[in-house]
Amino acid sequence: MKKDILGLYIHFPFCRRKCLYCDFPSYSGKEALMDEYMAAVKAEIDQVKKLVVEREVDTIFCGGGTPTLFSGQKLEELLTYIKDSFSVSQKAEITIEANPETLDRQKLEILRRAGINRLSIGMQAGQDEHIKKLGRIHTVRDVERSVQWARDLGFKNINLDLMFGLPNQSLDEWMESLDMALGMDIEHLSTYGLILEEGTPFFNLQRQGHLNTPSEEVEREMYHRTGPYLQAKGYTQYEISNFAKPGMECRHNLIYWKNGDYIGIGGGAHSSLEGKRWSNYSDISKYMDSINDKGVGKEHGQTIPIEEQRFETIMMGLRLIEGISKLEFRERFGQPLEYYYRDAVEILKKKAMLEENENSIYLTPKGMDFQNQVLLYFMD
Repeated sequence: MKKDILGLYIHFPFCRRKCLYCDFPSYSGKEALMDEYMAAVKAEIDQVKKLVVEREVDTIFCGGGTPTLFSGQKLEELLTYIKDSFSVSQKAEITIEANPETLDRQKLEILRRAGINRLSIGMQAGQDEHIKKLGRIHTVRDVERSVQWARDLGFKNINLDLMFGLPNQSLDEWMESLDMALGMDIEHLSTYGLILEEGTPFFNLQRQGHLNTPSEEVEREMYHRTGPYLQAKGYTQYEISNFAKPGMECRHNLIYWKNGDYIGIGGGAHSSLEGKRWSNYSDISKYMDSINDKGVGKEHGQTIPIEEQRFETIMMGLRLIEGISKLEFRERFGQPLEYYYRDAVEILKKKAMLEENENSIYLTPKGMDFQNQVLLYFMD
């Protein structure tokens, strides 16, 4: 990845309702803070833009939470502020995450006018019953209507998020969910397995024996059926959980997976820039107080040791189906990949978890299933 490519992430930690599986820094019932929060985000932009005055922003990602809980006008004002503050590429990929219940035709029209050229819509399931059990408040029809509005207004890059391994979800229902998404002819599909994160309602229900999730065998079958099925429909799997029509891969997320540079703005946002990493306060009030007192929302910061940078490049890059470019690794770290990891590569090849060619190393399907174990071999 080119060193000059820079991603910009803006976090919107507000939700109409908190999903039962979500451990992201997002909160419901705090809408009264939204205007003050937006002012704090602009104040943080005023500070962090000084760090990247000679860098061009290639991607902007508005994530959450639910960014589209804000009005179209507020979001348009923020995007204008960002473009006035940073050097944003004329061909930048500009994504906004959206929940269907917060979208209408007028808001989508404003977002399109503001420069948003990629929508990421949280569908999660193809059955209203499963959507409701996740704690979400939209329906499948809401998703279909949102996609149609977006198409009518000229959006040509739409992602849908789907989840498998849900409580009481069958393999047939998962395949039905995929079919519903494909029926909307979307460009990109993210398919995530449910993870029970500590502290979430779902985690507590599982611990109490009240969450009937599919067996590990069924969950793995859902995953293994997904790739071939979507590939037969014209999608390429380019990352463990992501599929795209040719040329429609998410450029912003590729920055993460290639361990590139990005700036995170807002409560709970993380940044990684030229060997330094920092994270902001997740609590909205603490974030805004820090901005008001110091001009920055940073809670933690560190310089990343070079050996940690190498390992993280391996860890993230092996999520990609194409794997890790040997050339890019050498250009970044000054030595070929095998200089640091020859033994790990040879052992994993013998275990049929890793393969390599002249250009890259990459996981086999078996390695994808045991990625955590694979990474242990690369730890210094």
